[in-house]
Amino acid sequence: MRIIRFTDETGQHRFGTDAENGEARLLEGDLISGLTQTNDTVRVKKRLAPVVPPAIFGIGLNYHQHAQETGMEVPKYPVVFMKNPAAIANPQDPILLPSACMQPPEVDYEAELAVVIGKAARDVGPDEALGYVLGYTAANDVSARRWQGRRGAGQWVRGKSFDTFCPLGPVLVTADEISDPQKLRLTCELNGRVMQDATTGDMIFPVAELISFLSTGTTLLPGTVVLTGTPSGVGFTRNPPVYLMPGDTVDIILEGIGTLSNPVELHE
Repeated sequence: MRIIRFTDETGQHRFGTDAENGEARLLEGDLISGLTQTNDTVRVKKRLAPVVPPAIFGIGLNYHQHAQETGMEVPKYPVVFMKNPAAIANPQDPILLPSACMQPPEVDYEAELAVVIGKAARDVGPDEALGYVLGYTAANDVSARRWQGRRGAGQWVRGKSFDTFCPLGPVLVTADEISDPQKLRLTCELNGRVMQDATTGDMIFPVAELISFLSTGTTLLPGTVVLTGTPSGVGFTRNPPVYLMPGDTVDIILEGIGTLSNPVELHE
């Protein structure tokens, strides 16, 4: 099922199945406890991020070629950081560049496969981990590089948690429709220029291993989002570096899911 979360013309937040012509078939219930299809169609006024997560886990350096382009060693264990759930941004909403990140520019794009946990997971083995996945969506792990480093005292969470620094969407594709999350093409385009183009098969730690690792002695609550890492081609590794600027448009294109598009604006 391709699930969208949206605002209808009365301002209510709804769930529906992905549809064309500005309408969606209404789903009743809750994303976590279960949704039931109806025969009602509803006008979609605005698409929202498909989930409001209680927590966001990020994984750094999880693609072989990305680790290589940064000059860092391939990690022996997943590199884990967190993002503030308030950083979530909807499809088509602007990524806002804080003035604190513009002198000089430092905000980077990161195309990612996002995993949404469907039921509480603790001490889950890799062989059963995918059974805890509700679905998948596209994400942009927007990152302020200086704040990720020195200005954040080496704690990545600060540079990755500014408001709007976690666009999600445009749909949540349920796990039964993605037979193998390690066989998806993932692309980032900046103003129509391809910046990242890889497959999730380049991951160092596949989705099942990430869920198992994160759930060791730790409960992953339903709705938790896991950002599984970004492939090579990020802006800060380029010569000269490429950073997001007002007027840009970033498109994250994920096979089987769709395109997550966001304009970029200066946060006044």
